[in-house]
Amino acid sequence: MENSDSLVVVAILIYFIAVLTIGFIYAKRSNSSASEYFLGGRKVGPWFTALSAEASDMSGYLLMGLPGLAFFTGAGEAGWTAVGLAIGTYLNWRLVAKRLRRYSVVANDSITLPGFYSNRFHDSKNIVGTIAAVIILLFFCVYTGSCFVTCGKLFHTLFGWDYSVMMVFGALIVFMYTMVGGYLSVVATDFVQGCLMFFALLVVVIGSITMAGGVQATAAFLSDIPGFLSATSVATPLLDESGAQMAMDGTPLFDDPTPFGVLTIISTLSWGLGYFGMPQVLVRFLGIRSEEEVKQSRIIAVVWVVISMLAAVLIGLIGRKALPTLLGGAVTSSSAESIFIMLSQVMLPAFMCGIVVSGILAASMSSASSYLLITGSSVAENIFRGIFKKDATDEQVLIVSRITLTVVLLFGILVAWNEDSVIFTVVSYAWAGLGASFGPLTLFSLYWKRTTKQGAIAGMLTGAATVLIWHNFIKPLGGVFGIYELLPAFLLSCLAIYVVSKLTPAPSPEILADFDRYENHDVSKERNMEVVLEDGMTLND
Repeated sequence: MENSDSLVVVAILIYFIAVLTIGFIYAKRSNSSASEYFLGGRKVGPWFTALSAEASDMSGYLLMGLPGLAFFTGAGEAGWTAVGLAIGTYLNWRLVAKRLRRYSVVANDSITLPGFYSNRFHDSKNIVGTIAAVIILLFFCVYTGSCFVTCGKLFHTLFGWDYSVMMVFGALIVFMYTMVGGYLSVVATDFVQGCLMFFALLVVVIGSITMAGGVQATAAFLSDIPGFLSATSVATPLLDESGAQMAMDGTPLFDDPTPFGVLTIISTLSWGLGYFGMPQVLVRFLGIRSEEEVKQSRIIAVVWVVISMLAAVLIGLIGRKALPTLLGGAVTSSSAESIFIMLSQVMLPAFMCGIVVSGILAASMSSASSYLLITGSSVAENIFRGIFKKDATDEQVLIVSRITLTVVLLFGILVAWNEDSVIFTVVSYAWAGLGASFGPLTLFSLYWKRTTKQGAIAGMLTGAATVLIWHNFIKPLGGVFGIYELLPAFLLSCLAIYVVSKLTPAPSPEILADFDRYENHDVSKERNMEVVLEDGMTLND
């Protein structure tokens, strides 16, 4: 190994040691009860809540998927996706966060998202929570796999190490600190990782502008690529039979741009709808210390997201000018996702490169840890304790949760085994499934008193089924059917909830009374006082 590679490895090892240390620091407190392990006892402050929500949301696609999309096809699709996500982030914090925090306390002090759905409808048989837990298990296995793909691609690109070995290694690191430290460990590591991701994006985007010869030179170069900077079309790389972009004398070749019409723009913006149903974000709303601190968290989260996604798209665009020959000869949509890594290697000193590319690990590991924890909590709380053993102790619930973590780890590794997987594509599928299954239900639960248990079940099943059917059978037809599956699935789920709720008996007086308490801010268990942790410190104050 060259000396420069050794310095990169040292920087990455420091990062690994840091996240594992955080996990063990919170181990004792997190394992004191199921509430502490799954939700941190609702004692997380605004800074940790905001950055952990966004870091867990922005998986490998922020530093690899989104820059890779911008590098391969230009500003159109990547830019509109970023705009949709920014709008969705704001609306989710604005419309859902405070209400969900308050209603989760009214609804029998719910500590998981499936648990909230069941308690919201007084579902004594836990049918709603079980369906929600199964959907989470299904799509989070895919989501977790996308994070492991990121780990494997990173080490393979940096050092040429075997993709599969390094993918499994990264997966085991995430598994270890999630297994040991629980929610507080995940939130604390996510805060550190969110800061690292933000720093890495800014360093690379500023450095790549300088490397490319400045803003004007970069803009002039990119404007010569048909459709590359257009908001209404996307660049179309000329591909050979293997799917790699063709080049002539080191210059990548493009065909005529593909129009990016109004329907396609709406479809791309619909990425933002997914936020209303993302368990890894919604659980942060459950765990914040007080609903009064939501506004501060919202400001922090939105600023972080807007700046981070702008930087990610710019890195992909500028990469075409900064590295025209390095990736121009045989780039595929999959290899294009390494542009962030390659820019870091070329323009940064070895140790700094290691620090910056650790941001990629931060992105994937923060997301994977949340997916593992949420899946474990959903299965243990809502299936094991909710159906099979209602008198289960916290110790038994934690054991089942850890068994579930192991199962999801193995499925995630299986999903990630193919090193040619395109992170953006894998993420978009799971994002649609979760967003359509839970987004409409979350909004109806918080805003419409007349929503019934039957309507909730119909909405979840309709959303999940539509995503599966649309993605695999309808979308390949192209044309108007080529829209992102989240949009039709979200709309059909809303329709199912409304129609079925209208056709079924009205909610019981007890459910309506809970809704009135929640709307009137009558939450007796709400804790607005500062909560001091065992060591005398408040989390993030």
